Amino acid sequence: MRNFKTLFDTYNWSETLNSIYNKSNKDVELALLKDNLDLEDFKALLSPAAKPYLEQMAQKSHALTKKRFGNTIQMYAPMYLSNECQNICTYCGFSMTNKIPRRTLTDAEILKEVAFLKKKGYDHILLVTGEANRTVGVDYVKNAIQLIRSKFSNITIEIQPLNTEDYILLKENGLYAVLVYQETYHREEYKKHHPKGKKSNFDYRLDTPDRLGKAGVHKIGLGALFGLEDWRADSFFTALHLKYLQKTYWKTKYSISFPRLRPHSGGLEPKVEMTDKDLVQTICAFRLFDEDVELSMSTRESEIFRNHIVKLGITSISAESKTNPGGYSVEPQSLEQFEISDERSTEDVVKMLKNNGLEVVWKDWEHFEKV
Repeated sequence: MRNFKTLFDTYNWSETLNSIYNKSNKDVELALLKDNLDLEDFKALLSPAAKPYLEQMAQKSHALTKKRFGNTIQMYAPMYLSNECQNICTYCGFSMTNKIPRRTLTDAEILKEVAFLKKKGYDHILLVTGEANRTVGVDYVKNAIQLIRSKFSNITIEIQPLNTEDYILLKENGLYAVLVYQETYHREEYKKHHPKGKKSNFDYRLDTPDRLGKAGVHKIGLGALFGLEDWRADSFFTALHLKYLQKTYWKTKYSISFPRLRPHSGGLEPKVEMTDKDLVQTICAFRLFDEDVELSMSTRESEIFRNHIVKLGITSISAESKTNPGGYSVEPQSLEQFEISDERSTEDVVKMLKNNGLEVVWKDWEHFEKV
């Protein structure tokens, strides 16, 4: 198969959604009995029919996570480098149409942010920018990675999708992983929320994980922004994408994130609400579907929710996150990309994790030698 789009185009959104909603209690029970689930089993675990089985799903999810990852959880920190963006996205505070002060960190400011995070103990960092090629393109990101690579064991980026040769260049300079969310796999709804800018090209974004795989990037992060469309169908297509990538680029590691639509400057109400129970169901369904995939939880979610979900399948978590450039030490009051919900300090989150019987891992391994 040439790329994921070839497989994706064989599916119909409405038919897929109907298939999920038509799953029965028997389908759920059969899925829960299996050790190796297929995509039809995954549909069953996402379906309304699975709601009465949530406790059973949670127990099995906990057991599988403990079996594969032990009583550990990885800590990471996002660091926003810029809020400049050339796209219009209806759900994002950085959208080009929002009249906000724009800021891109200098080398000195980047190092000041890094110093704050290192004092907190972080050794895995996620660099985030808006999508602005002219300001924060490949050269800027390459410079930032070179600037901080001696400080961190693993460097991940969440920026605009790039070409294969760009990912190869960044990998050679210390890049470990890339997060690229499709936002929604519903083509028409995607266009509605991305009317202008390079991000409006649905197919180019859909092909990004293929380009990452061809570039040999060590880890690829997938996900959908729950709230733009029906979360059940978006979860299914995320799983379909994951299985295709695992088969095609089998040397690569993968992670899944579960962002729900959060308030921002400009505001957008979710088209389809995803409740806390719905999110628990989705996380457990992914763990039962794939016991090896890393599952990540950000500070978008509330303290109470994160306190309970950390033992049900999550393997990495952020804390004390700032979603504005310079938010840790340079300019704490600048505009955020979205509002966070869990505002506890890193120390408080670590305490919570330990109280849950979890060992906090700051550094699991280094994929390059620090210089």
